[in-house]
Amino acid sequence: MKKSIVLSLLFVFTCQFFTHAQWLEKKGNGYFKLSAWSLEADQHYTNSGKIDPNATRGIFNLNLYGKYGLSDNWNVIAYIPFFVKSYQNHQVSSVTNETLLEGEAFNSFGDMDLGIEYRLFKKSKHAFSTTLTLGIPSGDSKGGSDGSYQTGDGEFNQQLRFNAGTSFSLFKHSFYGKGYLGFNNKTNNFSDEVKAGLEVGTSFVGSKLLLLLRSNMVKSLKNGSLNASNNNGSIFANNVEFISIGGEVAWKFTKKLGVSLGYHSAISGKVIYAAPSYEAGLFYLLK
Repeated sequence: MKKSIVLSLLFVFTCQFFTHAQWLEKKGNGYFKLSAWSLEADQHYTNSGKIDPNATRGIFNLNLYGKYGLSDNWNVIAYIPFFVKSYQNHQVSSVTNETLLEGEAFNSFGDMDLGIEYRLFKKSKHAFSTTLTLGIPSGDSKGGSDGSYQTGDGEFNQQLRFNAGTSFSLFKHSFYGKGYLGFNNKTNNFSDEVKAGLEVGTSFVGSKLLLLLRSNMVKSLKNGSLNASNNNGSIFANNVEFISIGGEVAWKFTKKLGVSLGYHSAISGKVIYAAPSYEAGLFYLLK
């Protein structure tokens, strides 16, 4: 399958880094999360935005995310996908039940993100911050027998983002809202990107139950020289674009421990899987 398909570990990166983006952790406090993330698709958005079928491919990811307060104004952030499985299912005839195409799987470490966040302003219900994130090419960009089972894109990127957040009341219930706008400088002939997102959330049951909705957007500047499908038929392709929607439900069963379930899907896109991703996580609050 040498189509121009991209997986979006972008969903993982965006969602994890966004959840705690505007309200920094205080000095000595932290948020840490162990997650399992999965996406499987038999169709994709082409580089013209249309949906085409493909052999069923997927990716499974185990990752650690952490955010820690060095001070009240400075936080460090890390996203570490310590196990990534990229695979393609067997293709079986519905008539003869014979295997038409053998499946394959490739396991390795994934691309890490390391970041630092600085508080620009906080007053009353409003907060502003900026985040610098470095994308480390620690995954394998040539995995599998044909090089298309990647667990990373092989390029080092630097993302600068501005974040804003506020809290408000609606129907006598408290909500929060977050937004971000960022620029991602990519290397190795990949196109640079503009990223943006919104999130709205609220809590119930004495703040034990958290419900949130989010939307993210990635727009390619198309200033790179790689084709949408790179030389390896990579699922980490160039010129990825999408608008995604999703949500998350989290339950705190103690003051420090909780679990979460997440769902995200591209509602439009280019060079990206046309299928939802799912996530389950266990988080710990350091206070």
